[in-house]
Amino acid sequence: MSDTQTGGCLCGDVRYTVIGPMRPVIYCHCRQCRQTSGHHVAATSAPREAIRIEGAPVWYASSDTAKRGFCGRCGSNLFWDGGASSALSVFAGTLDDASGLTAAGHIFCADKGAYYEITDGLPQADAADAALTTQVPRG
Repeated sequence: MSDTQTGGCLCGDVRYTVIGPMRPVIYCHCRQCRQTSGHHVAATSAPREAIRIEGAPVWYASSDTAKRGFCGRCGSNLFWDGGASSALSVFAGTLDDASGLTAAGHIFCADKGAYYEITDGLPQADAADAALTTQVPRG
């Protein structure tokens, strides 16, 4: 995987560049992720200072501790910001080229949709799991 990754929304109004390594992909099955995406979310992350955003994502405070960034024109889900962390989560599907990223596990499995099973053998946590979500970005 390149040290520089780019991505953006469907219509191109919001673009971003990530310089440096990104964390492995974590699948989140919480109700909010399922409601905003229509399924579970696959997200990587990088230090905030490594991400340059062009355009103006709309930020929605989805809880007292987190907000979600999306394109105001096409609605693409782009970012999850937990506020207290030094990292910003990036929805992996919005990367132009996610080759080199691998999945590391699943969180909030207790909230997953009843219509699917998790069968990939990756670690699963019923709720948040700092061991998965705070992994050092790949280098």
